[in-house]
Amino acid sequence: MIVVSNSSPLIAFAEIEQLELFPSVFSSIVIPPAVAREIAPSILTLPRWLRVEPLKTPLPERVLRPSLGDGEREALALALEIQADRILLDDRIARRAADELRLVVTGTVGVLLAAKRHGLIHRVRPLVDLLVQKSFFVGPELYAEILRLAGEQDAG
Repeated sequence: MIVVSNSSPLIAFAEIEQLELFPSVFSSIVIPPAVAREIAPSILTLPRWLRVEPLKTPLPERVLRPSLGDGEREALALALEIQADRILLDDRIARRAADELRLVVTGTVGVLLAAKRHGLIHRVRPLVDLLVQKSFFVGPELYAEILRLAGEQDAG
């Protein structure tokens, strides 16, 4: 499976000290150079499962949107270029752009849910709570939906 990531899921997992979950859910992840620059303050040494791949062609017109950051633009372009099976994004506007480009999108919380399905973590709630403490935005409706999907809505 070819997975391209934007910076936000990687930074979020680094902040809650769960970066090691990624290679257990996805064997490897590819990032463009702009994402490598964005994550550098949070992830000082790139793990072996995280590979930087430069774009071979200029950014396509359909990703050149002023509402997207450099990392998002390059991640979308790279996902298209290498025909990725999945792209990891959190930003709502970037996710909408990925949907328009017919890319399969998973966000930070989706990776946590996958980690639980794989038996890598027992509970999602404490990690989501930690993300929220680290300024990761999760609205009340989304929070309730995450707990429902994780089967933890009655857990404290």
